[in-house]
Amino acid sequence: MSYVDWEIKAREFVNCNCAYGCPCQFNALPTDGTCRAAVGYQIDEGHFKDIRLDGLRAAGLYSWPGAVHQGNGTMQLIVDSGASEAQREALLTIMQGHETEPMATMWSVYTTMCSTILDPVSAPIDFEVDVDARTARLSIPGVVESSGEPIRNPVTGNIHRARIDLPHGFEYLLAEMGSGTTKATGDIKLDFEASYGQFAHIHLSPSGPVRSQAA
Repeated sequence: MSYVDWEIKAREFVNCNCAYGCPCQFNALPTDGTCRAAVGYQIDEGHFKDIRLDGLRAAGLYSWPGAVHQGNGTMQLIVDSGASEAQREALLTIMQGHETEPMATMWSVYTTMCSTILDPVSAPIDFEVDVDARTARLSIPGVVESSGEPIRNPVTGNIHRARIDLPHGFEYLLAEMGSGTTKATGDIKLDFEASYGQFAHIHLSPSGPVRSQAA
């Protein structure tokens, strides 16, 4: 089957309710048995057919009563209100897992594993992320406030660095680990502090991560 030509290079910040390291990254069950997360994306380069996506921002809120692969989740996507209608529709198509090989990207997986897909939101997205520094801030008024920072040694307070390398992953090839705090007050309620934070450069296409991406 052929798919629309699209490609996205972006920086992402993910904060979920799991402990640092996130068992899901190792095919284990989530820390407390449930999976809830807020995700922000800064698109550095991208296109969907001839529609340019450079510079756009997007976000996603997710909640599953169990592990992701057990399904019955709820999701809501947010696209920056500065996007044109064509750009918005292109991003929603990609982030809902359409025009993508089944389960090839995290977006395809998440949509497949959600039985409730809330109407997408168009809103101003204030998002900053520095992958190498493991810092981020995501603010969508009335929807979500989230931040990320480096993990610190509990004894010395020194910054601790750890990474996860997933050569065959469906989201990233290499991610920096950090600490995140999120409060979501919109249709999906989230509230966690000093939990799993993920910072990564992602490079995706209809067939999943572009494997030539430099680590």
